[in-house]
Amino acid sequence: MARTPVWKSIAIALTDDIAQGRYETGGKLPAEAQLSARFGVNRHTVRRALADMAEQGLVHPRRGAGVFVAAKPADYPIGKRVRFHQNLTREGRSPAKQILTLETRGAAPREANALQLDPGAQVHVYDGLSLADGQPIALFQSIFPADRFPGMLGALEDLRSVTAALQKQGVEDYTRAETRITAKLANATQALHLKIAEGSPILRTTGINTDPGNRPVEFGRTWFAGDRVTLTVGGGA
Repeated sequence: MARTPVWKSIAIALTDDIAQGRYETGGKLPAEAQLSARFGVNRHTVRRALADMAEQGLVHPRRGAGVFVAAKPADYPIGKRVRFHQNLTREGRSPAKQILTLETRGAAPREANALQLDPGAQVHVYDGLSLADGQPIALFQSIFPADRFPGMLGALEDLRSVTAALQKQGVEDYTRAETRITAKLANATQALHLKIAEGSPILRTTGINTDPGNRPVEFGRTWFAGDRVTLTVGGGA
């Protein structure tokens, strides 16, 4: 009979510890040195076990901070009002956004059509990473008509909130006119940002937000880590 590799035995033991509640969701696992002493192995073996658990989505490492038990998936409502900070705060999670790029460029055909712009019209593009309790849960791209919102990029850089930035540009309210959800597999870049394995399941949403006069203000794409978010679809506010 083939023997179970030592690193696999360690991963099984730690997984059982998590299942039994010995380490809480969002809590930090013992340091590598402590785990090495507990299991009587070197740190390389412990790292192999933790890497396997990370690939399964059970834990996630934070550079310089340690390895943490992955949080349970957050419910993320997709309705008429999709508000990142409100959605996660309601779940008792701490939301944050990281800017990846801010740029102005010509609109691609699909973007121009969604925003009701002339082909090639200038748009502001905001690429970023959404986090919950410090863990990346989604990559996103938000696209806005540049002529209508000339100060949008500066507002986004200062406020890190689409809702607040649009308010600064004169849009007091907006609602979701359309959402499409598609299952995908993470490519290498997406996996790197989301700290998941390449080929892991992700959910892509595309949506159009409109102002009270039904004019499009934002065309967005979001790629959610499949095991960290549960998308709930409804027509609520």
